[in-house]
Amino acid sequence: MAPEAPLAGRTVALIHPAWHSCGTAAVVASQARAYRTLGARVLSLALSDHPFFGLSQESLARSYLRATPELVADGRLVTGIGRRAGLNPSKIGQVGWNFAHGNFARTYVELAENSAVPAELAAERIHVIHANHFFTMPLAERLRVARGCPLLLDSHDVQARQYVLRNEGGWYLPPRASYEAMLKTELAWLARADRLLHLNSAEEAAFRTLLPESSHTLLYPAVDPMPTGPGGGDFVVVASSNVPNILSLEWFLREVVPRAGDLRLSIYGNVDAAIRSRDPGLYGRHSRSFRGRVDDIGAAYATAACVLLPTIEGHGLSIKTIEALSSGAPLIATRLAFRGVEIDPASLANVTVAEDAAAFAEALRRHAAARPDPAARPGSPTRRLYDTLFSPQAYQERLAGLIAPLLGSGGASNP
Repeated sequence: MAPEAPLAGRTVALIHPAWHSCGTAAVVASQARAYRTLGARVLSLALSDHPFFGLSQESLARSYLRATPELVADGRLVTGIGRRAGLNPSKIGQVGWNFAHGNFARTYVELAENSAVPAELAAERIHVIHANHFFTMPLAERLRVARGCPLLLDSHDVQARQYVLRNEGGWYLPPRASYEAMLKTELAWLARADRLLHLNSAEEAAFRTLLPESSHTLLYPAVDPMPTGPGGGDFVVVASSNVPNILSLEWFLREVVPRAGDLRLSIYGNVDAAIRSRDPGLYGRHSRSFRGRVDDIGAAYATAACVLLPTIEGHGLSIKTIEALSSGAPLIATRLAFRGVEIDPASLANVTVAEDAAAFAEALRRHAAARPDPAARPGSPTRRLYDTLFSPQAYQERLAGLIAPLLGSGGASNP
C-alpha cells in the first residue's frame, strides 16, 4: 500500500446530519476530503431532521445536496423518517411530544430510529463507519451489524448543553426536558461506539469523566484555511444563525458598538434573519452592516482590517474561530471564543483579548487607528497555530494513525 494513500482500497461510510451552513457541515466536508486524500472511497449518508421527510423526500434531498457542494464524496445519499412512520400517529406523535417539551435528544434519536438505511448501501463493502453526533447511531449501528466493521463517533461537544441553551426563552411546553434527562440519552448512544472522537480538549475531558469505560481520542477538526490578505478597512464578524451566535451578536451590537465610535462593520452569515425577527429595532439600527450569507466567505476574511469574535455564549470548539486563526488577520476576541483550544489566546501577538464591553470597544478604537501590515499575516502567530493543529494536513496525519490499527484488528476483512 502506497504510504501516501494508506487507505487505498478501503471504503468509509460517513454518517452525519443533513445540515448546511454550520460548523458540523464544515467538519463533515473536511472528513470526506481527508479520507479521500488518504486513498479511501467515501460514502456520505446524511440524516434529515425534517419530521415529514418521507412525504417530500426527493425535494428535501435535492435541497440539501444543492446547499452542500463542498461535501465531495464518491457517493452521496440522504435519508430521514419514512413515509409510513410520518403518517403513523403514534410514532410522529411521540416525536412531536418530545419536541414540544424541548427534548431534542429523544427527538433526534427517534427520527433516526424511524429512518431507513438506503438500499444503495446493501451491496457496499464498508471497512470503517465514521458517524457524527450521537443521534445518528441508530443508523450507524445497523450498518455495523451488517458489516462487522469499526465504528467511530465524533461527539461534537456535549449536545445536552446546547439543547438546554436552545430551550431558554423558547416556547417549549412544561415540563421542559432537563439537562440530566437529555444527557442520559446522549451518553447511552455515545457508549455504543467503538471509539469516541472529540473536537476539543474540554469536550474530551468531560466525556472521559462521563464515560470512563469508553475509548476516547482528541482529534481537532480540519478547517479549510482562509486567505491571508490583502487586508482592508472593514471590521468583520462571521456568524451563522444558532443560539450562541445570536446572543453573542446581540450583546455586541447593544453593548459594544455604541461605545466604539465610527466603525466600518460587516456582519456575514445567515444570522441577519434571526436578529431581524427577534429585535427589529436593533436590526434596523445596524441594517447597513449585515451582508447575509455569501458564497465566498474567504473574501470577507481576506479584506478584513480585523476579525471580531465577540463570543459570550456557546460550548464546544468554534469553527469560525479556527477560520479567523487561519486568516492571520488581527483578532479581537473574548476568551470564550477560544474554548476547547489548549492555548492562552493572550499569548498570540495578533490577538487582543477583551472580556467585557468596555474593553472590547476600546480595542476596536485602538485597532481602527492602527495600520497593521497585511504582509505579516501568512507568518502570524495565529496562522502558525492553525497550521500545527487545524490544517487539513495535520488532520490527515492524525486520522491515518488512528485508522490503521483499527483496520489491522479485523475491520478490513468484513464481507
